[in-house]
Amino acid sequence: MTPGETLILAVYFFVLVILAVYGWHRYYLVYLYMKNKDRQPVPAGPMETLPRVTVQLPIYNEMYVADRLIDAVCRIDYPRDLLEIQVLDDSTDETTSVAQQAVRRNADIGINIVYLHRTDRTGYKAGALEEGLKVASGEFVAIFDADFIPTVDFLQRTVPFFVDSKIAMVQARWGHINQDYSLLTKIQSILLDGHFVLEHGARNRAGHFFNFNGTAGIWRRTAIADAGGWQHDTLTEDLDLSYRAQVRGWKFVFLQDLVAPAEVPVEMNSFKSQQHRWAKGSIQTCRKVLPMILRSNLPLGVKAEAFFHLTANFNYLLMCVLSVLMAPSMVIRFNMGWYEMLLIDVPLFFAATASVANFYMVCQRELHTDWMTRLKYLPFLMSIGIGLTVNNTKAVLEALFNKESEFARTPKYRIEADADEWIGKKYRQNFIVQPMIELALGLYFTATVFYALANGIYGTVPFLILFQIGFLYTGLLSIVQQFAGGQGQDVTLTQEEV
Repeated sequence: MTPGETLILAVYFFVLVILAVYGWHRYYLVYLYMKNKDRQPVPAGPMETLPRVTVQLPIYNEMYVADRLIDAVCRIDYPRDLLEIQVLDDSTDETTSVAQQAVRRNADIGINIVYLHRTDRTGYKAGALEEGLKVASGEFVAIFDADFIPTVDFLQRTVPFFVDSKIAMVQARWGHINQDYSLLTKIQSILLDGHFVLEHGARNRAGHFFNFNGTAGIWRRTAIADAGGWQHDTLTEDLDLSYRAQVRGWKFVFLQDLVAPAEVPVEMNSFKSQQHRWAKGSIQTCRKVLPMILRSNLPLGVKAEAFFHLTANFNYLLMCVLSVLMAPSMVIRFNMGWYEMLLIDVPLFFAATASVANFYMVCQRELHTDWMTRLKYLPFLMSIGIGLTVNNTKAVLEALFNKESEFARTPKYRIEADADEWIGKKYRQNFIVQPMIELALGLYFTATVFYALANGIYGTVPFLILFQIGFLYTGLLSIVQQFAGGQGQDVTLTQEEV
């Protein structure tokens, strides 16, 4: 081999080994979950007196769903003299009138609800929550984003856990009211189920740190203050506050059986925008809090789990390198002999990809009696995860190089049934360069698949197809939906491109 070929293979296998390590960590999370499956959280005792609760609803340009959220929260079953609702509206469009009307409508029937509007979006969502706290009267603060429809028993089922003075936050599991709308929404629902059931469930029940998800949770107000309050130097203020609070000794509770229904994005560009924000914010939070965690006197297991959690999105950088090097490394190794390739390559790929399939299979089995019928989505789930590589690598690099960006909230269109339509509505997001890069990678892997088939390298074909479909699907769907949506009015948000 030439020095260049040696370097390509060295980098390629280094990347595969790191990805395989994170793959084995998924197996470990499944193990933790199954080991602690019976450790269901219960309140420490009876709560003699119900506390006062403030429900905060941070919204920004949510004209299609603002009234649905406000009406749902006003139906929550809790003593009216102990419940305060704050609509924290930073909107710059018709949402302001929609929200004000919903507030007046509910105030007229005796609901303690107030409308607070900011013209200066300093701190974005974190800033709005912070401003609301200055005038809030509740000892506890529940938070719901605009796309949620909380159940009437949400406070009845979460507040009793605060009888334990060490509990800072109780998080509900997200539901998906439009999961059957399309293949994309189905995949998102499975991804989110895995995050909540296995990641949150395993970490919480095993005594490790997990995070508040920014919505469908309730906080002890003094814990927020003790941890340093809402800070807006990251795009994931929820993850940041979660770790700062837990390092201070506060405890969290995850309730798997309490489901807060929500709307998942129905278009690819909105989904990408959401993933970009989460990936960038998690790396910003990693840089901010991980050194503090590693220097602390926390147990080694807690530190290790926090490391895997906070660094997981770095894998997108590795996936980007892997995507570029996969074809040349295959050619080089094919010329070396296919036995060597199968003995080294396939086991590493299997560790990295089979762990994903196992992870989401176990999750679906835990939640659904018809979980076997859902397994058909697993290849598409892995492909779409791969297809996000360009989008999320951009997010990671922006976080590493301190590139400032706004808190780009995910557009919601009130899509609840199959007949509902998003085309022609506002808030769409445009991607121009990124889908072209994804299409180019999809074509690159198409050529690689043909090369593998032509040369009888059948062992790598299934993995190559995952990459091929992933990049082609994310790129093509971004472009198709962008042009389809262009028939409507007001493309109001544009995503920067590199």
